[in-house]
Amino acid sequence: MREIADGIVHWTAQHPNIGQRVSSYLVVPSATLIDPLLPDEGLDGLEGIVRPERIVLTNRHHVRDVPTIVDAFGCSVHVHEKGTATFADLDVAPSTFAFGDEVAPGITALEVGSITPEETALRIDVGDGALSFADGFLNEGGRVGFMPDGLLGEDPDAVRRGLRLAATRLLDERFAHLLFAHGDPIVGDGREALQAVTVPA
Repeated sequence: MREIADGIVHWTAQHPNIGQRVSSYLVVPSATLIDPLLPDEGLDGLEGIVRPERIVLTNRHHVRDVPTIVDAFGCSVHVHEKGTATFADLDVAPSTFAFGDEVAPGITALEVGSITPEETALRIDVGDGALSFADGFLNEGGRVGFMPDGLLGEDPDAVRRGLRLAATRLLDERFAHLLFAHGDPIVGDGREALQAVTVPA
């Protein structure tokens, strides 16, 4: 676990279903977890920084270790109003949000869409600012990229066009860092990296 920017802690953990290490984040000022898998340090690692108060998911597929964390800390869970189906078989009742809502102090949900209706970017107004992404964008060796075609539905080209439009909209926001669920964050150069993906290769 490492603080990558003022008030934002990042770690990776092995995802049990996809067999890859994925990223999770803790926004310290609001005690908010984003798309959390437990770190190698376990629950004690989280509480050693700040006791989590809430969990925010960037899409419905990122439930990850939410039930375990809720059991331990009694966190509230927040997911977009179109992304609740995943919770039907879980003993967790999420609160829902719409695009434009402040989902935690200093964290606002913004629309990405395209890849899934509830695909959300979170604008984190801490320090120089950050955007947190779900599955729409990933870090490809320091560049912003997309998921492979096989994960982009029946019309990958249309999904990529929609994601580029979303990236263009998001450039109007205040941020310096990009936080990815898949791949390491881009710290400091996030605006330039997101700008680059708006132009087709």
